[in-house]
Amino acid sequence: MSSPRSPTLPRPSIYQHPLAYLIGLEGVALMKAFAGEFDRSFTAARLAEVRTLLDAAELLGSGTEIPPMSLVAGYDGWAAGYDDPDNGLFPIEEPLVRAILDRLPPGIAVDAACGTGRHAAYLSQQGHQVYGFDASPQMLALARAKVPDGRFVQSDLRVLPLLADSVDVVVCALALAHVEHLEPVFREVARVLRPGGHFVISDTRGHFVGSSLYPLVRRDLDGRLGYLPTWRHETSAYLRAALPYGFVVRDCQEPLRPASPVEAQARSTPVPTLVPGEPPDVWNLHAWAPEATGATYQNASCLIVWDFELAEDSS
Repeated sequence: MSSPRSPTLPRPSIYQHPLAYLIGLEGVALMKAFAGEFDRSFTAARLAEVRTLLDAAELLGSGTEIPPMSLVAGYDGWAAGYDDPDNGLFPIEEPLVRAILDRLPPGIAVDAACGTGRHAAYLSQQGHQVYGFDASPQMLALARAKVPDGRFVQSDLRVLPLLADSVDVVVCALALAHVEHLEPVFREVARVLRPGGHFVISDTRGHFVGSSLYPLVRRDLDGRLGYLPTWRHETSAYLRAALPYGFVVRDCQEPLRPASPVEAQARSTPVPTLVPGEPPDVWNLHAWAPEATGATYQNASCLIVWDFELAEDSS
């Protein structure tokens, strides 16, 4: 039996098999049925579908080994299409983050791991003086074009080139999942925030049920394939990282992934033809098992959104 690899070792290649993903979906759906969320006919249909999928093993191929990729390479390659409408988290995330930002007066704002500048643009529109930091030069180029009055610099979000106590709000959107340990981020944000300042976070809750990992498979600018290491942090992990630095929670929300649209998309997607050597696109794979897909994501959280305030006496 293989044991999990230590997170301190160099990241290994991962092996993704389309049939493994689909059987995993069926397993989650069956576990929910076993717990009473679905009835006998649903259970029987899932078991029959498992047999059908096993019979289709040859059509699904033998899986793909995918090497790790640096965040800079992955996001440089992703930058041109990052804002495409098929990024389904944006319509869920943006209203929640903006509702928090709307409660804050204009000031000095930082978009940490700013990407293409989605939130930097909104902050600028609300009258904030905006600084943006990201590791990806391609992402920063798009952010500069989107927010001409912002100041954008390549930087790790754990080492921000800012003076202490100089910032009123820091936003970090859909990025902390790429940080294995949260404490250095909260330490740095506590350093640059003024007392009473806010740290607004959105983060993914992962996609692969039962695993704390969520590798994102991307291509770099040269078309080379790899995955970006990504972690799902427990809710308590944010608190353990935040509270020692004087942060207090002003809001926390965990919106659910809309299961019905996920299932509807699966039903409307043609069953894909898989290309040998290419990694499986899990969203297209859902077409093989739309009912199991819908059941898996029913009542599953897809995001966590935090509003932390740095206490006035945090020093």
